[in-house]
Amino acid sequence: MTAQDIQTHDEPTPLGCDPADLAWVESTVKQAGTSFAAGMRILPPMRRYGMYAIYAFCRVVDDIADGYEPMPERKAALDAWHQRIAGLYDHGTTQDPLDRVLLAAIHFFALRQEDFHAIIDGMMMDAENTIVAPDEKTLDLYCDRVASAVGRLSVRIFGDSTEDADKVAYHLGRALQLTNILRDIAEDAARGRLYLPGDLLDRFHVPHDPIKALSAPGLQGVAGILSVRALDHFRKAFIAMQACRPKAMFPARIMGASYEGVLIALRKRGWSAAALHDRPKTSALTKVYWLTRSYLP
Repeated sequence: MTAQDIQTHDEPTPLGCDPADLAWVESTVKQAGTSFAAGMRILPPMRRYGMYAIYAFCRVVDDIADGYEPMPERKAALDAWHQRIAGLYDHGTTQDPLDRVLLAAIHFFALRQEDFHAIIDGMMMDAENTIVAPDEKTLDLYCDRVASAVGRLSVRIFGDSTEDADKVAYHLGRALQLTNILRDIAEDAARGRLYLPGDLLDRFHVPHDPIKALSAPGLQGVAGILSVRALDHFRKAFIAMQACRPKAMFPARIMGASYEGVLIALRKRGWSAAALHDRPKTSALTKVYWLTRSYLP
């Protein structure tokens, strides 16, 4: 996507932004190859570029948290993002294309500053300490910051800022993040991380050491319980959607249905040591099936 593709014949650009800035955030999303791209593409241009900006912001701060720089440097970079977000809200100060598109999205969709700060704080949890066997409260806080806070920004861009829309963000964010955790156990272990809650690990006699946990027989039981929790969050998210504007919730339904299909595939695959490196794939037909199911009571 180029700036020329976005603006032709002097037509207004989405969010009133420079076409080059819009092209930058869109290219960031495309380069990441996110599974959420399909849900973004169905949005009208104004909302689509708002979502591109949110995703690009998340990508940038996540890359900082997962980088290989020393912890003090990563923490300083994330602290700088706290200041950048404050600058957008307090003075409209911008530094680059991402700032400029974010500022436009903040104004157009009345996005809340605390949600951006929550996302940065979630990334800070990864940057400051390698998360291993957190307690339940810490895991839930992490899910809220890195996923549900993104949802709270997203539903406003989709077109619904009601309490019911925030309920969707609460439950769908947790469902998506728990699915990510259950899908990436082996990958996270290679980075020294283990997001599974410590009390469940203890109940099933699974070591808190990320690598040793991979071969523990009890891992199946831990993952099974977390997968049921995730399914319950999906169910509650889809119920909450019924009280929201249907058109506004359609992108959230697509994202939710796609990830629910992944979770079901993970449950069928299981979490044995032999299966952990086998990432299940879901077909387009499967995604349509779960999207249809999301409308059923």
